[in-house]
Amino acid sequence: MKQTTLKHWFLLPFLLILCLMLNISLGSVTIPLNEIPGILLAKKSSDEVWTSIIWDFRMTKALTCILAGGALSVAGLLMQTLFRNSLAGPDVLGLSSGASLAVSLIIMGQSSAVQLLAEPSPWTIVGAASAGSAAVFALVIVISKKLRDETSLLIIGLMIGATAASLVSVMQFLSNADDQQLFLIWTFGSLGGLNWTEIMILAGVLLVGILLALYLMKPLNAWLLGDHYARSIGVDVPRSRFLIICCACLLTGAVTAFCGPIAFVGLAVPHLTRLLFKTHDQKTLIPAVVFAGAILMLSCDILAQLPGSAYVLPINAITALIGAPVVISIIVQSRRLAV
Repeated sequence: MKQTTLKHWFLLPFLLILCLMLNISLGSVTIPLNEIPGILLAKKSSDEVWTSIIWDFRMTKALTCILAGGALSVAGLLMQTLFRNSLAGPDVLGLSSGASLAVSLIIMGQSSAVQLLAEPSPWTIVGAASAGSAAVFALVIVISKKLRDETSLLIIGLMIGATAASLVSVMQFLSNADDQQLFLIWTFGSLGGLNWTEIMILAGVLLVGILLALYLMKPLNAWLLGDHYARSIGVDVPRSRFLIICCACLLTGAVTAFCGPIAFVGLAVPHLTRLLFKTHDQKTLIPAVVFAGAILMLSCDILAQLPGSAYVLPINAITALIGAPVVISIIVQSRRLAV
């Protein structure tokens, strides 16, 4: 078993490097793979245009894939562990819906009765999404302090998301077609719109979230066996639940603010990682899902780029194609075990 796990730990970094190389080599301009190491290590190539393309455009998108994929996967693992529900994802508490509502007020409010800004900038969108996620997070925290069981919190999170989604529908009904299209494009998710400054900010926030998740490994392992067992080994259950929610909200909110809502990655990757490592130990799963999430997101971005074409598909369309079969297999497998 240990030899198998060791092979997986060699496999994941290898696949990550391979996907990174493929990701930055493909696009409307194909760059030979043998040129990539020189461009990355010394910024030298036989064509200076290739160097500019990689460092000014493709590298930022590839790093965004790695950060977003790893963060959403950890957030999904935390939510599945907290709720002990295999179908829980990083947006189960309504954070993405809160961000969508705030962004809809900024984009579509111009043509309705709610006009906040005349010309929303990218930083305005990031700020609005962050504020929307933070508002939902604060609401969830207040409610969680009054509830003792996770099932009720899960249901309330879903209801918050449904309420926010209904308000977004009202905004869409009141807005004009151009604003609706702009908002729709944001909901597709985007990995290629960040500059180096934004990537550094996102990386700093996500580093704090992942370090917090690593700190919570012991409570998370205890949580798998229930609240009573966690208390019996000295885990402060209310404090641990608060920190787990904070960590998941920080990771999900940051990615949603900078990249838009990205579906299925946080739901599918923890399951794929458990199947690969055949363990529920958080000491193994947390670092593993960071690698697996980054690999999956890079792979999805490669497929979305339509190699050799100037067109780029919405990233959510590709993640759904991969994530939906995983969800279906989970449901089918659980039904078989129940019979």
